[in-house]
Amino acid sequence: MNTGAKPFTMHDVARLAGVSPMTVSRALNTPERVSPEMLARVREVVRRTNFVPNAMASGLRRARARLVAALLPTLVGPVFQEMVEALDRALHERGYQLMIGQSGYDATREEALLRGIIQRRPDGIILVGAMRSEEGRRALRASGIPVVEAWELTATPVDMLVGFSHAAIGASVVDYLHARGHRCIGMVSAGDQRALTRVNAFAERAQALGITAVAPAFTPAPSTMGAGRAGLAELLARSPQVTAVFCSSDMLALGASIEARERRLAVPKKLAIIGMGDQSVAADAAPPLTTVRIDGTRIGRIAAEMVVARADGQAPGQAVVDIGFSIVERAST
Repeated sequence: MNTGAKPFTMHDVARLAGVSPMTVSRALNTPERVSPEMLARVREVVRRTNFVPNAMASGLRRARARLVAALLPTLVGPVFQEMVEALDRALHERGYQLMIGQSGYDATREEALLRGIIQRRPDGIILVGAMRSEEGRRALRASGIPVVEAWELTATPVDMLVGFSHAAIGASVVDYLHARGHRCIGMVSAGDQRALTRVNAFAERAQALGITAVAPAFTPAPSTMGAGRAGLAELLARSPQVTAVFCSSDMLALGASIEARERRLAVPKKLAIIGMGDQSVAADAAPPLTTVRIDGTRIGRIAAEMVVARADGQAPGQAVVDIGFSIVERAST
């Protein structure tokens, strides 16, 4: 794991390439001024070390920026709002500022955004979701910048980690529905990696219990109520015998509830609906929505504590924290 190791510098690249730091600078900034042989040597070292030039450097040792960058899949919708508010508040209390970037559930865009952030050398980086790209993982480790991956668990964190098990959520929702007598269940789900982990665990647990989990209806990200309506319509068109639906967000679940009402399917008598996120609208829905509660405030606070400790040269209390989850039961089930 990254333990705050010293990042590669231009002088390191020059030493490994057997050239001067000025040659490295020219190769990176004005490659036309460098011979093809020298350029190839520098680029090969940059590739091997994952060196990212510091866009903030001016030849002098930089002052602490006291800036933490967070990469989110989306800024649309409230799913990460609680975590971001807690993160911003906790960082502000410690004298740091928060900068937010949006990756858009796109791996290529995430890598490009990550490179740009590394160049600006923030004091820490917080990723919502685990970094799966090997190139991105190497770049983060080579940078020496403290990194916190949030909102899920992985056995191979880049540095620090605070989140919960999406597989455990999928299995627990099946257990919950099975205990309430449902024997044919379905999902309306986004298609990102975290959602797919829940989908797979949902299907595996249903099979283990001997009940039917029909093929899920997938919706585009970010989630909307309209997508929830369309997802439930698709699911019921294929499998009208479904008696319970797990949606990958509260917004999808609210849309599914509206679609059920339009079809005169009483919730929960004819169709039970579960969301995920326990957003503020869930308790006020009609009927109030059963949902999987994620403590976003705790994730944000712990992520801030971790990254600030590492930035200040200290070890965090724990490098990996599983905050767990809970199913909040309301009238929709």
